Amino acid sequence: MGSQTNSLGENYTKELEITTTKMTVKRILGLVMDNIDGDDERKREVISLGIGDPTAHSCFHTTDAAKEAVVETLLLDKFNGYSSTGGLPITRKAIASYLSRDLCDDLSPEDVYITVGCTQAIEISISILAKPNSNILLPRPGYPTYALCANYRNVEVRYYDLVPEKNWEVNLEAIEDLADQNTIAIVIINPGNPCGNVYSYDHLEKIAETAKRVKTLVIADEVYGHLAFGETPFISMGLFSSITPVLTLGSLSKRWLIPGWRLGWFVINDPNCTFKSPKVIERINKYLDICASATTFIQAAVPKIIKNTKEDFFRNTLKMLKKNSDLCYEKILEIPCINCPYKSQGSMVVMVKIITALLQDISDDMDFCFKLAREESVILLPGTAMGLKNWVRITFAVEPSCLEEGLKRLKSFCLRHSKPKK
Repeated sequence: MGSQTNSLGENYTKELEITTTKMTVKRILGLVMDNIDGDDERKREVISLGIGDPTAHSCFHTTDAAKEAVVETLLLDKFNGYSSTGGLPITRKAIASYLSRDLCDDLSPEDVYITVGCTQAIEISISILAKPNSNILLPRPGYPTYALCANYRNVEVRYYDLVPEKNWEVNLEAIEDLADQNTIAIVIINPGNPCGNVYSYDHLEKIAETAKRVKTLVIADEVYGHLAFGETPFISMGLFSSITPVLTLGSLSKRWLIPGWRLGWFVINDPNCTFKSPKVIERINKYLDICASATTFIQAAVPKIIKNTKEDFFRNTLKMLKKNSDLCYEKILEIPCINCPYKSQGSMVVMVKIITALLQDISDDMDFCFKLAREESVILLPGTAMGLKNWVRITFAVEPSCLEEGLKRLKSFCLRHSKPKK
């Protein structure tokens, strides 16, 4: 792969750009990794600022309470069999109680369905809503798994833009223009991936009101729920479910730093029961009957994980993320040819614009990331993967020293490829 990128032609770049819209983040990062020069005499450590998995770094590890809960549950020898459809009752009850802390109306355990991570929750939500000639409104930039699942279910994807100059807020006028009688849902991601934005109460309320006007529901991806470290606190979209139904997707992965445990949820927030009909519930249960279930002993540990985790653990995680976000933003300001219009306020990522007009021999974001990997052994996620060409996503949930070194190499790369000043 590395030899191919030495002479990326225009046709190859366009073909690759089209292909990336049909790939997962992991697969695209694999393509970038393929450009690492194994014969490089410098043999520098590869620094990955591309994937949102902080567990490779010692400064980001889960709480002892989570580990102890899993060990204790496993040793009980009671949870080695299959889980019931929708998840263990004790797990559904625990998640309902946990999420209800952020809502006006308490959720019922029957509103909660346990999934194999948030990815399966995305798949379920689109699959149960899909119908002939339907369409779904997705954010741009956004998480590509939504488009992949929609395409698989023959649901037309329509993109609405997030506005970087307005802290990546939703372009509400675009939603009204795009939606029609066949629109099955509007997807929002809050806190944002890939932008690091956190929506205010007022903006979320406007999103709900817009969804009501266009007669559709909201799929709220809150996998980064509560990972907000700026001025705006995290507010659950479910708080506005009396305006329009909200399907909330989430997991333990990010807040508890355990993405490999694959414990997520799909939740119906619908106090007026405008969506939650017996027919819909039957369809969900039938779909879950043919799906893999989350690991049973992990499910059984959830009540104790939630109950026994101290607030200090969450505070320390947010403190580290804010420190790294600040460091990332400050270092980016020192780098020519790239621009960060919005300092990340949540999640673990930030979007950075590549000013290609100031660079020589760099055609676009894919070319930028391939050459950066080959020359500096630094991995970033091309913005094309998230629907925004000539941007890159930087993940800062890494060791501070690793982040600083990675950004130092990024600066060297940009300086080396900058056009001479006239």
